[in-house]
Amino acid sequence: MNETYTNITEPELRALAARIAEGLTPGSILALTGDLGAGKTVFAKAVAAALGVTETVTSPTFTLVKEYESGRLPFYHFDVYRIEAPDETEMAGFAEYFFGGGVSAVEWANNIAGFIPDSAIRVDIAYGDAPDTRTVIVSEGLC
Repeated sequence: MNETYTNITEPELRALAARIAEGLTPGSILALTGDLGAGKTVFAKAVAAALGVTETVTSPTFTLVKEYESGRLPFYHFDVYRIEAPDETEMAGFAEYFFGGGVSAVEWANNIAGFIPDSAIRVDIAYGDAPDTRTVIVSEGLC
């Protein structure tokens, strides 16, 4: 899978996230990358909503991960922006999320690329050519 969506609006980004969420299964990992403010959290929130999460989804910037159990699958929302040089000890707990029964969405996944499984769905979000648009590349594989 390697799909590019050019100059999509925020509602279109949310719709894309919802479409991807339909095919997610236990153990699915979304590796989200992109510049600050590009739309990673918007995308993660839309995935959570499509999974049926009823809680308010907020960025886990200062806690690394937030867990949501109310959807058809548990949703684990990571923000690893502040991790600069990950080590095995720091990442040890991530495996139980990544290989567990839920869906993991990892913002700034490129910061922990060596810990993201090859099976992850990579979602690169960049600013588009027009104001308030984004270019999104969805692919499978390494960050």
